[in-house]
Amino acid sequence: MNPTTYTNPLSVVVTSISAPNAALRDLASGCLERGYNFTVIGDVPSPADFSLEGCDFYSLARQAQTGFRSAQLLPLRHYTRKNLGYLLAIQRRSGMILETDDDNYPRPEFWLPRQRNHHGPVLENNGWTNVYGYFSDVNIWPRGLPLDAVQQQLPEYSTLQENDVDCPIQQGLADENPDVDAIYRLILPLPVNFRQDRRVHLGQGAWCPFNSQNTAWYPDAYPLLYLPSFCTFRMTDIWRSFVAQRIAWANRWHIQFHEANVYQLRNDHNLMRDFADEVPGYLNNRKIAEALDALSLPAGVTNIPDNLRLCYDALVAKSFVGAGELPLLEAWLQDLQNLNA
Repeated sequence: MNPTTYTNPLSVVVTSISAPNAALRDLASGCLERGYNFTVIGDVPSPADFSLEGCDFYSLARQAQTGFRSAQLLPLRHYTRKNLGYLLAIQRRSGMILETDDDNYPRPEFWLPRQRNHHGPVLENNGWTNVYGYFSDVNIWPRGLPLDAVQQQLPEYSTLQENDVDCPIQQGLADENPDVDAIYRLILPLPVNFRQDRRVHLGQGAWCPFNSQNTAWYPDAYPLLYLPSFCTFRMTDIWRSFVAQRIAWANRWHIQFHEANVYQLRNDHNLMRDFADEVPGYLNNRKIAEALDALSLPAGVTNIPDNLRLCYDALVAKSFVGAGELPLLEAWLQDLQNLNA
């Protein structure tokens, strides 16, 4: 599909098992006011009577009616049913997909116009990079950063070279209760608010996890939205981000990290369960990056589907991700192909 065919307004995508809450109401009213689509993907525990003006809610029954192969194969009671929300946004020819969660509250800045291309500070070939260090003096790190990289020194922000960059994936930070791992939440204080006057663009060789909490995607990068199911809940968006970064580098794209334009009032979590879910990341994130680095990936948007196959083949071969992932990935790629026909 040629990007020029993406003529409809942007879509906001969330998955939730909650009844309409304050965050969902804020998102719905913001979308309604601006003529944006707001899609909420439900799951088994979702209320049968979910109703919210400005929100297009998809129950399991309605998901099954979409005709997407992914709807039949994605596991129930799983965050990765969010993949269906992405497909619906692509089906609507949305010119941008903004994804967030049902405990994130948009600030006015969340709704400001965005652009794909930027001129700003660039960091490349830095290895594992604690990007939060550019936005806070607090000892804080993003979920998914290897623990032995937390204290690694960053180049001074003032020394970063500025350049023109293409950023079809843009990660916004979140204030109050940002996306940190269970270790941080168990032993260090919150809330934390980030400085608002900086952005940074990570290019090839600068690894940093990004999440599904507050992320903007442009059409060329839509195939990279795919969330893997055969890993733990706390790693699905993190391992997706590693695959997306590796393929982005093949296309000379940068990942933008920008100031917080949402704040989070976090839903209840069992922190020890979160910790257990994050252990595979603590043990394997460096190995995953090494496996992805070792791949030879051709450039070009048309090569992204095969590059996704190469990346997940490598992760399955090394048992980071279960073999059941490959049929799900094929379903995703087939659904995309059908939409692009």
